[in-house]
Amino acid sequence: MPLIELNNVTYAYDGNKNGNFFLGEINFSVEKGEVVSVFGPNGSGKSTFLKIISGILKPRSGTVLFDNKNLNLYSHKELAKKIAFVPTLTSSVYPFSVYEVVMSGRTPYLNFTGFEKKEDHEIVVEALKTVEIYHLRNKGINEVSGGEAQRAYIARALAQKTEMILLDEPTAHLDLKHQVAVMKLLKKLNEQQGKTIILVSHDLNLAGNFGERAILMKNGKIVKDGNAQEVLTQTNIKSVFEVEAFVTHKSFKNETQLNIQITCF
Repeated sequence: MPLIELNNVTYAYDGNKNGNFFLGEINFSVEKGEVVSVFGPNGSGKSTFLKIISGILKPRSGTVLFDNKNLNLYSHKELAKKIAFVPTLTSSVYPFSVYEVVMSGRTPYLNFTGFEKKEDHEIVVEALKTVEIYHLRNKGINEVSGGEAQRAYIARALAQKTEMILLDEPTAHLDLKHQVAVMKLLKKLNEQQGKTIILVSHDLNLAGNFGERAILMKNGKIVKDGNAQEVLTQTNIKSVFEVEAFVTHKSFKNETQLNIQITCF
């Protein structure tokens, strides 16, 4: 049984900055422990797709099921214990510490008093140590590097103790070292903790080698869905992104990896 399932889902932004964007007829499912990378040009519907899965947006039509239960039947608190959403990295307008950011992931578990219990603090410490930023716990979230801040938001997702983590461009605005570090961390969470992960990315090479499954979106539709090496081909990249690409497969540490070069000139 799929962990998440979308059946004939449509969504539209009407009368706002997104104009007449329309997402639809989306049929999609993910098994427990699966890793899925979602690619597509700007405006293709990637972030909207992710927000519908998370419950942030409600579909115009169709159904979204989590553990075979309609997403609409979950309360906000219940859903926050099932699915964690990590948005694109931005600066915080509030001077929260790294520890406070991660502790906010425990909000769904707090009682009516709003006070944290010993267990909540233990879970936050565990999450900080898992992403290797415990030493930064008292630093302001805007005082640490982009890569460290991204780790803090992933730690917040871990503190939620969910089965699924959704990430919208987790490596955006990061340098190469921190991009690789974040992707390695996500891979570890999948392999060691069994987290189901769906991420949106513009980095075909980095995210394309992250998981076995890849999705290509264009004009509000899923146009390709399958094994990453079969989806991220020269023909498909040209069709979706309208650029020429040279795709090869290389063996590295006994694994076959994609190598995608975009022809600029």
